Amino acid sequence: MKEIKIESTLYVFDNVNELPNEALSLMQKAIEARGKAYAPYSNFNVGAAVLLENGEVVTGNNQENASYPSGLCAERTAVYYTGSQFPNSKIVRIAISAGSKKNQTTKPIPPCGACRQAIAEYEIKQESPIEIYFMGETGEVAKSNSLVNLLPLVFDKSVL
Repeated sequence: MKEIKIESTLYVFDNVNELPNEALSLMQKAIEARGKAYAPYSNFNVGAAVLLENGEVVTGNNQENASYPSGLCAERTAVYYTGSQFPNSKIVRIAISAGSKKNQTTKPIPPCGACRQAIAEYEIKQESPIEIYFMGETGEVAKSNSLVNLLPLVFDKSVL
């Protein structure tokens, strides 16, 4: 038997005002997208903004359904639209903002497992890392330099 140690590194900013300008601009778009979310069941709104290498920005937000599995998270909404409309453009950066209608979220909210797997597919496909910034409504903003940093034992085509 051997032991394998896996570590992740995140960079944490005290608030959005500490972000580099290009990340701040993208996070503002994610916050705006969060305000358009359709989340009548969870009351948990999430917005995502995706920056492509060609300068395009694609936004998405969570879309719920009374039949819970039929909904879709903000990150996958934005990433899948990106793949559909800009299949040959690399994703450079993703910004995510999440907030509850019940309690103020002040800690960074990372992508869920399904979204991590979906983003991993694009990071592997494009053979370059995707920066991910995530936050609640206010407070700290976390940054990961790569999706693989958030999902180190990624399931990909190499195992199929």
